[in-house]
Amino acid sequence: MCKHVEILDAKTREKLCFLDKVEPQATIAEIKNLFTKSQGKSLKDEDVLQKLPVGTTATFYFRDLGAQISWVTVFLTEYAGPLFIYLLFYFRVPFIYGHKYDFTSSRHTVVHLACICHSFHYVKRLLETLFVHRFSHGTMPLRNIFKNCTYYWGFAAWMAYYINHPLYTPPSYGAQQVKLALAIFVICQLGNFSIHMALRDLRPAGSKTRKIPYPTKNPFTWLFLLVSCPNYTYEVGSWIGFAIMTQCLPVALFSLVGFTQMTIWAKGKHRSYLKEFRDYPPLRMPIIPFLL
Repeated sequence: MCKHVEILDAKTREKLCFLDKVEPQATIAEIKNLFTKSQGKSLKDEDVLQKLPVGTTATFYFRDLGAQISWVTVFLTEYAGPLFIYLLFYFRVPFIYGHKYDFTSSRHTVVHLACICHSFHYVKRLLETLFVHRFSHGTMPLRNIFKNCTYYWGFAAWMAYYINHPLYTPPSYGAQQVKLALAIFVICQLGNFSIHMALRDLRPAGSKTRKIPYPTKNPFTWLFLLVSCPNYTYEVGSWIGFAIMTQCLPVALFSLVGFTQMTIWAKGKHRSYLKEFRDYPPLRMPIIPFLL
């Protein structure tokens, strides 16, 4: 005999849904799925009421996402922090390495080069946030700013402490290792910027239109032939170059954690592309050509 299931809000005890004719053998997962289907699909801001599958009366469900903050504010905050924090260690402000090292300068060229690269990276990110990126969503949960800043600011302080330490040891293979790493870093930074510009040109200002990204005349965008998110590929490459340049364990760990997170994002975007576009190029992988 079929059951009737009533679903209430855990806090307010308000009835959210009434499921009729639920099989007695139904699992909780199946009931959750029925509840999700009963709520209808999530709507976009640009959806037109006339085109929605509703009759003369349309029922909308409101979901409270909690306190929100703009993407731009979050990006500016999480990127400005590492830029400022790293420079504190580079200039060896008091109370970091001991009084005798206050405002002293490293004798190793790679330390100064690392500071230039790190600063360039975050200045680039700040400028891209202000003038390049076009966000599909206006806000994100407020809690994200604390999580993101802890990640970016914490790793920036950790790597900066060791790279700018008075006892820092330069890379094992000297200038050749530094030059190779610098080349990797610069190429990947240019590639990352090129991809961001290509993605920007796909979406007109004020629009949330989604299109399949394709390579342009810019050679750095040719990576679109093989991966869905080459901006992440180049981003990871930049940090690998920085890790080789500095030969610093915290940088390597930051690269690994970043790669893990960007792989998750890339897989999500790749699935969205496949779901939305039937003619999506089959050769592409999410982030690493032919592998991942």
